[in-house]
Amino acid sequence: MAKFMDVHRDMMGITDEQLEDAHIADIAIQDEEGVTFEHAWADPDDGIVYCLSEAPSADAVRRIHERAGHPPDEVHPVPLAI
Repeated sequence: MAKFMDVHRDMMGITDEQLEDAHIADIAIQDEEGVTFEHAWADPDDGIVYCLSEAPSADAVRRIHERAGHPPDEVHPVPLAI
């Protein structure tokens, strides 16, 4: 499976609790698309959230986030990592 990094913008002031709630919402339904959300990071000052996942496609990542209530602005494949 491939890795993906997605970006959510316009999340100014996001709290630890809100980030955790969003991550839990994704995890609750991720199996339906064969996605595994691994980690999420947020910068409340800039309003940007990044999520790392393993999935069969970028579309699968997008669908889970949309269904969980927080569609991503971008989904990028991560073909190389060290």
